[in-house]
Amino acid sequence: MTAPARRLTRSTSNKWIAGVCGGLAERYGWNPSIVRLVFVVSCLLPGPQFLIYLALWILIPSK
Repeated sequence: MTAPARRLTRSTSNKWIAGVCGGLAERYGWNPSIVRLVFVVSCLLPGPQFLIYLALWILIPSK
């Protein structure tokens, strides 16, 4: 018997702005604080991180 597949949804309990980092952490079993820290540090590097966050906010459904 296999475990039911978890869907990727925005978190309502581990939410600071939109729940994207919390939702990713819940889906993959990671610590939400670490996911947020990695996101913030990645924003210091050049790239489209903020646009990716906005796209995920739009594309990932809420619980």
